[in-house]
Amino acid sequence: MPAATPYLCVDLDRLRRNVRVAAEFAAGHQVALRPHVKTHKSPEIARLQLVHGAAGITVATIGEAELFARHGCEDVFIAYPQWVDERSAGRLRELSEKARVAFAVDSPAAAANAGRLLGRTPVEVLVEVDSGQHRSGVAPAEAGTVATTAVRAGLEVRGVFTFPGHSYAPDGIEAAARDEADALRTAREAVEAAGVEVRVVSGGSTPTFRHSDTSVVTELRPGVYVFGDAQQWELGVIGPEEVALTCRATVVSHSGGRAVVDTGSKLLGADRAAYSTGYGRLPAHPDARVVLLAEQRAVIDFGGAPLPRLGSQVDVVPNHVCNAVNLVDDLWVEEAGALRAWPVAARGLNC
Repeated sequence: MPAATPYLCVDLDRLRRNVRVAAEFAAGHQVALRPHVKTHKSPEIARLQLVHGAAGITVATIGEAELFARHGCEDVFIAYPQWVDERSAGRLRELSEKARVAFAVDSPAAAANAGRLLGRTPVEVLVEVDSGQHRSGVAPAEAGTVATTAVRAGLEVRGVFTFPGHSYAPDGIEAAARDEADALRTAREAVEAAGVEVRVVSGGSTPTFRHSDTSVVTELRPGVYVFGDAQQWELGVIGPEEVALTCRATVVSHSGGRAVVDTGSKLLGADRAAYSTGYGRLPAHPDARVVLLAEQRAVIDFGGAPLPRLGSQVDVVPNHVCNAVNLVDDLWVEEAGALRAWPVAARGLNC
């Protein structure tokens, strides 16, 4: 039991339901599910996802891949472009002895460099293409050049992938899903025209998960869906009844006619997207908003509704759950009125 508030609390029943529903959706549409575990960083939750049929996991870093492989995850995709050096190549070779492993490349130079160090090893690559977020990824029509460079350098090319991150915008989800399909279709055609087999066409984000064109994609990689957060709530992707992680906090003041609670940016995270109506939401009080965020305190405006009494506890939904989880050592899992700790085992593994 945590000594005191604030702490991040997981509703296990909701978590299990979210995992099950996503798995059933993927199975029903005959696509593989490869969830992004950087959201939860928890081997316990990864095992739950795998038990429900996930084909493997997606991670952000080699360090995360190593941690989850040590905990029994046998198929790991590092979904970010890598510039491989001697040290990272050694780590990837060692990792490939424990699990099937792949990582992203998004330029001929990166593919050639990776092949120089990892050619003719079991490590695979996927070509990342830009579908509209403009963060990383090659233009879809140029994917064939990257793939052929990788093959010539001795690398096994698994396929193509993208992240439709521009789906994180009001009224942008369906358009981002169309962009994802168009980019992946073009990329697949370009790679196949270059004479390279495409075994995997991977897409997905939590907002686009149910909108992805499953006649194009063969694999989906949502992450936030396990918990939900205030961003997903405000985008209309989920309702408050689906949120599985909150920050439990105590009301410590009624200053200025608003509730002040004993949590802040050091637990909730400081993210606030342009479309967010506050720094967090309260499932039990849908009209309330976190209107001011300090490091250790948050101010909640209840819009004229009665304030929770001093000393009472409230649950606050972080705007961006991935950042909130990365700020704590343990998640406190709630089931049948009891709490137990699940370590955030992959916290801090940033390389």
